[in-house]
Amino acid sequence: MSTIELTKENFDEVVSGNDFVLIDFWASWCGPCRQFGPVYEAASERHQDLLFAKVDTEAQQELAAAFEIRSIPTLMIVREKVAIFAQPGALPEAALEDVIGQARNLDMDEVRKSVAEQQQAEGK
Repeated sequence: MSTIELTKENFDEVVSGNDFVLIDFWASWCGPCRQFGPVYEAASERHQDLLFAKVDTEAQQELAAAFEIRSIPTLMIVREKVAIFAQPGALPEAALEDVIGQARNLDMDEVRKSVAEQQQAEGK
């Protein structure tokens, strides 16, 4: 499955409608983004059960700002509507595979419990 382009118009629908979404925040002028692109595309071919998406930070500045993207490329993983990973930098293939494996193995019940406890501690 090829990657899909996320925009502020389709972001909520795409992320809400899929249990496991990898998001590459990138820009065409960014050298490391261009290096990471083929690695990301190859992973999307290997993991066809996951949704791979891209956000062009130049075209979608509001979306990049909403996620406080300060450096690109930034990889974000959202599972069951919870952002479980966000890291700037172009990952090599082995590191990307490791991150995907770790994200797959997370116990989402534990993650939600931890998020709820954190929000309660912050008084939200």
